Amino acid sequence: MSVVDGLPFAEDKKKYILDVLDPILEEMVSDVLTEMPKVPLDFMIAWLTKRSGLAPSASSQKSLMQRNLQLKQELKQLTGSLEEAGQAIDTHEAHESEEEEDDDCEEIPESFKKSEESMGKARQSVSAEAYGTWNQKKAYTPPVIAKTDEQKDRLKKTLLKSFMFSALEPKDMEIITMAMKECNFAEGLKVITEGEDGDFLFVIESGALNCTKNIGGEDKVVKTVNTGDVFGELALLYNCPRAATVVAKEASVCWQLDRESFNHIVKDAAVARRNKYDQFLQSVTLISSIDAYERSQIADALVPEVYNKGDTIVNQDEPGDKFYIIEEGSLYANKGDKRVMDYKVGDYFGELALLKNQPRACSIIVESDTCKVLSMTRNSFNKMLGPLQGLLSRQVMNYA
Repeated sequence: MSVVDGLPFAEDKKKYILDVLDPILEEMVSDVLTEMPKVPLDFMIAWLTKRSGLAPSASSQKSLMQRNLQLKQELKQLTGSLEEAGQAIDTHEAHESEEEEDDDCEEIPESFKKSEESMGKARQSVSAEAYGTWNQKKAYTPPVIAKTDEQKDRLKKTLLKSFMFSALEPKDMEIITMAMKECNFAEGLKVITEGEDGDFLFVIESGALNCTKNIGGEDKVVKTVNTGDVFGELALLYNCPRAATVVAKEASVCWQLDRESFNHIVKDAAVARRNKYDQFLQSVTLISSIDAYERSQIADALVPEVYNKGDTIVNQDEPGDKFYIIEEGSLYANKGDKRVMDYKVGDYFGELALLKNQPRACSIIVESDTCKVLSMTRNSFNKMLGPLQGLLSRQVMNYA
């Protein structure tokens, strides 16, 4: 049953929503959620302009402005239609509730039952899932997939390597451990297909997989994920189609988690953490220029560390295996007995030891009462910031 069934619209309007509006909205919402622009309306106007095939030129500037105005009006109408649909559903549910006020609990209207039940078999469209008031959380019974003690031990060690799961409370960690399913992927196997709906994410225990995107009609590898990495999470976090195709680069062992378990146990904390660090990274000069997807991957790799006044974060002449970004507080660098550098929020240090495989050039000491830094391991640094290493190498004033 379609998501429009039960709405108080004539059949021709329902057909128009499904055949005309929904495909456009689904494609547009997917692109908006992928880019997450600061000014969504301008992005959508530009998107609709491009979608319509219009190309701006000096001779068509006036008509383009008129078209933009028309597009704004269309967007307003589309938004109004979505709000109208939501209000209609709320009104319908309220009416049903009044008729059945003697019952111990509210019944879902009959017209929605099949749609709600079918969510486990066929995903709703992006526009419906992102905006529909019918997309409510249901009562949750966590799945329990039998595992040996050896499997549990392996899985817990894997989850502790992942930003998304490492901070879970013991009780939640146990639920997630029992809900996950072990998957073995042979080399060359396609695990996820770009553009499709997704109901699972995966955590890698061993092996490696390539993430590819279709760019200019050609599939290009944009990222390789390895042990401890999570993939497939964007479709669950933002209710959007798969952002990339994922193919096993070599034989790999992964653990699969379903959408419902993720939504009830992991999602809220993961979204809050990612959004917090993504917003902060936009203020870091080195990272602010990269795209939202890459920035989100860096956010996932960061680990918070807290220090007190006088603590030494790195010591001169010791080996270095971490890169740091200052989130709160201030620090300074000592080379020998000489103060050579001051650091504030948004500054970074520790990159030269990783770039040149040499000992730390100086000591970094906390000057403020407390200091919070975000650290990144050598492997994550090389993988996430590889394209920026030329720029990093030119930062001669950074001594650590």
